[in-house]
Amino acid sequence: MSVLRVTDLTVRYAPDVRAVRGVSFVVEPGEVLGVVGESGSGKTALALAVMGLLPEDARATGSVRLRGEELLGRSDAELSRIRGGDLSMIFQDPLSALTPVHTVGDQVAEAVRIHSRTTRVAARARAVDLLDLVGVPGAARRVRAYPHELSGGMRQRVLIAMAIANDPGVIVADEPTTALDVTVQAQVLDLLRRLAAETIGAAIVLISHDLDVIAGSADRVMVMHAGRAVEQGPVGQIDRPAPRREKARVRETERSGRRTVLEVEGLVRHYPLYRGSFPRRKAETVRAVDGVGFDVREGETLALVGESGCGKTTTLLEILRLSRPQHGRITVFGHDTAALSSAQRKALRRDVQVVFQDPYSSLDPRMRVAAILAEPLTTHGVPRSRIGGRVRELLDLVGLESKHAQRFPRALSGGERQRVGIARALALEPRLLLLDEPVSALDASIQADIMGVLEQLKERLGLAYLLVAHDLALVHRIADRIAVMYAGRIVEIGSVDDVYEAPAHPYTRALLDAAPLPDLVSSTTGCGFRSRCPRYTTLPATNGRLCEERDPVPRPLRPGTDADQSVACHHPLVDAEVAR
Repeated sequence: MSVLRVTDLTVRYAPDVRAVRGVSFVVEPGEVLGVVGESGSGKTALALAVMGLLPEDARATGSVRLRGEELLGRSDAELSRIRGGDLSMIFQDPLSALTPVHTVGDQVAEAVRIHSRTTRVAARARAVDLLDLVGVPGAARRVRAYPHELSGGMRQRVLIAMAIANDPGVIVADEPTTALDVTVQAQVLDLLRRLAAETIGAAIVLISHDLDVIAGSADRVMVMHAGRAVEQGPVGQIDRPAPRREKARVRETERSGRRTVLEVEGLVRHYPLYRGSFPRRKAETVRAVDGVGFDVREGETLALVGESGCGKTTTLLEILRLSRPQHGRITVFGHDTAALSSAQRKALRRDVQVVFQDPYSSLDPRMRVAAILAEPLTTHGVPRSRIGGRVRELLDLVGLESKHAQRFPRALSGGERQRVGIARALALEPRLLLLDEPVSALDASIQADIMGVLEQLKERLGLAYLLVAHDLALVHRIADRIAVMYAGRIVEIGSVDDVYEAPAHPYTRALLDAAPLPDLVSSTTGCGFRSRCPRYTTLPATNGRLCEERDPVPRPLRPGTDADQSVACHHPLVDAEVAR
């Protein structure tokens, strides 16, 4: 017997927007159904209709049966007893799905207690087990953390822990790996497959725009377009996109003659963690960023890559503040950010813009798209007569129509919201753009379109990009240089071709090979990567002590040449003499 049967499901938003048009499908116990389609094709509206979470201005018709019982038409109180129990959901946007004023441990424990008669202590212990199961490092400690204290990937894993807390029969997963790096992505998808096949026999409706995710995880696939299911069948029938031509990269010899637009030296951001409320006692220090240094030249794209929680986004936020860092130095267009006045800082912000990873939380839900795009123009004194035309230009630039200008963010798909965030960042024609996972929420075709737009703007305006990404294929395609981060530090940096073809640090090799994720908490002395370094385990004791006692600093692999590949490793995989 099927565990979930959807028949002729239609979803309409007021006044007359048909987001889902007569979709039907069946999911058996232990089966993974992949739902794929472009942004705006109706995937998320389908998921919300199945869960009974559509907004008030939406109406669903048709049939949704869970173990033979009809869900459509039930009251919210009735559905609340089912949601989180036999039917659960993993949301695409973890920050807005989690309550900011409660710890993640309390929220996972709450999901356990609502659907089972258990004590607070038992629910708390179950929360720790669940967080450990989904790969949250230091789960016993992380249960006391608030959502804003976790990286995007860790927040996503908390949502997965909540979804599986009560061994549901059906899990609706809406882009569950959007915010995750390749290693965590592989772990999460493997976890979902095991949940479906072995642990609880759950049926999974896996929604994704990433064909690689669907091809590697689903048993069957349903392709959606314009609200309709245009094709269903075995996953092997998916047509994979042809590889795209790589861009012409900035060569090292060209780079030396270009102006430096951003320089970071010895950047540090440590956060103290406290226990108790009174008196507060310092328990430990989180070294989010621990001595990071790099530079970005005019017309260049530098990519920061690494696993979730390694400090990539924190580095971006430290630069974006344009103020005195905790330690170290940040220089933007020749200006030391520690010495900027308020007026200078405002003027400099025109040239430095950001695209955030989470478009929903970065867009004001009370403002229409037109007002969101007009806000930076108004703030920086653009004449009112020019604002309307500029807003239309920006919408066209990122592939949105003029009708989107009057919509609120909640009326847009995840991909459309991300495009609004990109348009807002481009509004003032900046010279340096900080990109925090700018296309992670977009399907493959829109990803290519948006990155094509960004590359054209870079060439036309001489823009420089500092890109944070977990998609290594994307980085290889668009970046000129790459900096690999681990536990708050850059362990290897160099041109994309050098690092991809001959990675010198063992962690870089593991990342490129998509190794599974272990604990990311680094040691306080010596090399923080040694606990998971395959080379360290094979070294003689005398050489191994160097890893245990001394923290490696970046050193060039080819000193005296144009190549600038550096590695922070006492025993790199590529010997300097061999590389030369």
